[in-house]
Amino acid sequence: MTKKNAFYAQSGGVTAVINASACGLIETARKHKDVIGKVYAGRNGIIGALTEDLIDTSKESARAIAALRHTPSGAFGSCRYKLKSLEEDRAQYERLIEVFKAHNIGYFFYNGGGDSQDTSNKVSQLSKKMGYPIQCIGIPKTVDNDLPVTDNCPGFGSVAKYVAVSIREAGFDVASMAKTSTKVFVMEVMGRHAGWIAAAGGLAAENKGDAPHIIIFPEVAFERKAFMTKVKQSVADYGYCAIVVSEGAHYADGRFLADAGNTDAFGHKQLGGVAPVLAQMIKDETGFKYHWAVADYLQRSARHIASKTDVEQAYAMGKAAVELALAGETAVMPTIIRSSNKPYRWKIGSAKLSRVANVEKMMPKSFISKDGFGITQKCRDYLAPLIKGEDYPPYKDGLPQYVTLKNVAVTKKLTDEFTP
Repeated sequence: MTKKNAFYAQSGGVTAVINASACGLIETARKHKDVIGKVYAGRNGIIGALTEDLIDTSKESARAIAALRHTPSGAFGSCRYKLKSLEEDRAQYERLIEVFKAHNIGYFFYNGGGDSQDTSNKVSQLSKKMGYPIQCIGIPKTVDNDLPVTDNCPGFGSVAKYVAVSIREAGFDVASMAKTSTKVFVMEVMGRHAGWIAAAGGLAAENKGDAPHIIIFPEVAFERKAFMTKVKQSVADYGYCAIVVSEGAHYADGRFLADAGNTDAFGHKQLGGVAPVLAQMIKDETGFKYHWAVADYLQRSARHIASKTDVEQAYAMGKAAVELALAGETAVMPTIIRSSNKPYRWKIGSAKLSRVANVEKMMPKSFISKDGFGITQKCRDYLAPLIKGEDYPPYKDGLPQYVTLKNVAVTKKLTDEFTP
């Protein structure tokens, strides 16, 4: 096998464990220096490849790379940038191949969600047509847990843990003050079309009356009357009402409760905050004092409370990506296969990128309670193993210690500039 360099990039919204995948990939590649040369990382994702802004990870010590396992966010920078089709913009793909040729890159590892897997698949197909075949391996990552085929996605377990812990703690807070103060607390979590993160909040409710009392899923059309009835009943029964709502909550006609009227780089609706919308709705009808919070970046960057299961799986996906490439595979993505719930067992599989790209996995109906405001035991059995275990980063003077890489640039070889 001819020795080639590898290109790795992080894409989309980052997670508490995406760097663990980078760690698994780089450490594994370093063990196979006879086949894989250097591992270059794209500065700010695929944009780094298009602009020939590459990072030489060989300049990082083994200790620094190992520290990625417990460091949140994207160590090399990420981006929201979706490649167009070949027919729409052939120049982008010609540029990628030009950069890969210039730096002897034969392996392409793209760490991201559905759009990223689509990019990996396109590069695999088009590199062959353009006379420079690249082995392309997608690495699953998304806090939304909405990639198909794989049982779950690295990044989700830690967000799920954060949300479940947060709503439990906030529930205790509100319950203690409900008699004379706040009676309603609304916590907004990520999830545009899939309610996996919102569902994770349901793990906090182990006994009747525990928070959260209401979960709003994107999979269930929002009905104001039913919602308000549930809020009033919760306050009557328990003295307060704790709510977890997905940012993608919408009415039956498809309108988001929090549509801000803008779109992002992928063409997705920009959502403006559903928690204050619900809180004001409750205030207008009941007069209850309320508080609301938006978990936002806190939920996906909370490495201090990451799930051990999630960290282990994220690392395993990076390691498996290299092993798949060394086995001659291309246009595939390593997956997590669940063998059993109790005890929880999982193993690594693989799926063709064509089955993964641009497909969203929604919450099944069997995971949502009949009234549409909670989770079932089946859902709890699925979610519970994913948040188990602690994997604390090292601490110093009360603060977690994370690594910041040197990110030394690779000398450019092409003379022309390219603007994405």
